[in-house]
Amino acid sequence: MSSKAIDITLLGRTYSIACPEGREAALRHVANNLEKQLTSLKARTNNISREEIAIMAALNIGYELLEEQQKNQEYIKQMDEKIGLLQSTLEVALVDRATKAD
Repeated sequence: MSSKAIDITLLGRTYSIACPEGREAALRHVANNLEKQLTSLKARTNNISREEIAIMAALNIGYELLEEQQKNQEYIKQMDEKIGLLQSTLEVALVDRATKAD
């Protein structure tokens, strides 16, 4: 898959980022969300460097990712339990049916 460079602006600086063709809109969406978070952090903090703002944003995004991963794991666990219950219910029904047929 080929890629091309697209320009992304974060906190007033423009960066040329390699992006797989067809994924430009996704990268721009992520960049817009990051810009919102960076701008919000910059507005709430006093005189901290771009590096510190970027670190804070990375930690916030990492925390959000961790929360989503935990939610997904809980959902998978719930679905596994429901599938197990469904399987055992089907097995009981099939055994009952087989015994009634005898």
